[in-house]
Amino acid sequence: MEILVTGGAGFIGSHVVEALLRRGDAVTVLDDFNDFYDPAVKRRNAQDFPRVIEGDIRGQLPDQKFDAIIHLAARAGVRPSLAQPQLYTDVNIVGTQNLLEFARQTGVKKFVFASSSSVYGVNQKVPFSESDLISKPISPYAATKLAGEALCHVYHHLYGIDIVCLRFFTVYGPRQRPDLAIHKFTKAILAGKPIEMYGDGCARRDFTYITDILQGILAALDRPLGYEIINLGESHTVEVRQLIALIEQATGQRAVIRELPDQPGDVPITFADVTKARRLLGYHPTTPIEAGIPQFVEWFRDQP
Repeated sequence: MEILVTGGAGFIGSHVVEALLRRGDAVTVLDDFNDFYDPAVKRRNAQDFPRVIEGDIRGQLPDQKFDAIIHLAARAGVRPSLAQPQLYTDVNIVGTQNLLEFARQTGVKKFVFASSSSVYGVNQKVPFSESDLISKPISPYAATKLAGEALCHVYHHLYGIDIVCLRFFTVYGPRQRPDLAIHKFTKAILAGKPIEMYGDGCARRDFTYITDILQGILAALDRPLGYEIINLGESHTVEVRQLIALIEQATGQRAVIRELPDQPGDVPITFADVTKARRLLGYHPTTPIEAGIPQFVEWFRDQP
């Protein structure tokens, strides 16, 4: 297939591109290499990819036809979205609209949209199911992802594009963004510096290893589904304090913890019900956090 991967130089995107190339797909990467974190990291991720276009999803898109689009590009993160809500709206909503219209005009048959577990907000029911009522997101980032899902439904309903919205639950693994907890904690612990822990450490997250996310993305790409919203998570929660202990064990070093107040926009728990993913995608996560953290630490130690 001819596939356009937006955000293909980033953490998840670069793994997706490698997987597609390994199986013989023709892949074009569109990435703006913005400064959310060091662009040199993303350039290293993409240095061996055959087709990379540096561009903004809000602007002119590639002048060619694609069979499918995997739309991973976005301004990411709950806390940064509180400081720059307009930017998040522009990139995540206007950019997604631009890509969907491009798909309509050029006859793209399949569209995979990267959504987020953050859309569930402070959900009282756990685990989180795709059928839960989610009308109250609590951060600009979450609201933009919920809007993206709504736009995707419009383009499926009006134009028949096969669209899958995948709600990712706290993805980690090699190349993880440096602003995310596992990366930040590992770096600080190995350097003997304090780590910042928001709240009392009892918040729970459903951490999902990158290879499990890849499994779900590729299955969503390959299967005709009409329009679906599907959770991709490990379906297992870990307290932040337990996460820190696992990193301590993998690094062989003790953490110095600096406790800070809870942050606006953060939720107390994320927990994926993956029943639908198992049924529609044959999804079966295989890397528990106890195995994933040592793999991440090993990768981190190998970085220059």
